Amino acid sequence: MTVFEQIEELLSRHQAVFTVLRHQPVFTSEEAAAVRGTPLCSGAKALVVKAGGRFLLLVIPADRKLDGKKARGALGVKSLRFASPEEVRQLTGLTPGAIPPFGSLFGLPTHCDPSLADNDTINFNAGDHAISVQISYADWLRIEQPTLVPMT
Repeated sequence: MTVFEQIEELLSRHQAVFTVLRHQPVFTSEEAAAVRGTPLCSGAKALVVKAGGRFLLLVIPADRKLDGKKARGALGVKSLRFASPEEVRQLTGLTPGAIPPFGSLFGLPTHCDPSLADNDTINFNAGDHAISVQISYADWLRIEQPTLVPMT
């Protein structure tokens, strides 16, 4: 099963209402928001990082930047770095930018910045640069159950 098919199955199993949009491939959060016709802040940007000695998935609104100092403090680690493209491929089978906000699909703990809750719905690339999914923030939170930590 592709990652997109895994997401479809997961959301359907949890009876979530979601919309799938197929579009031209996009490689930045700004391009994704434009092709989706949605506000940049509703993008759920998923970042694979190495925090201390373990890999995590961090989810932040696409209009914000990760604050490394704040994230290290909130996660209780001394070191934090973005995973390399090769590490991302090894952990997820995907390329950076195609990662959905479901660390659970990859065995990665998911942490989310609480500011994403400012959006009723969130949008994300679903394992493919040309497939986006829109889902309510409440349904995503219920299904993924991330740890909420301020990091932007």
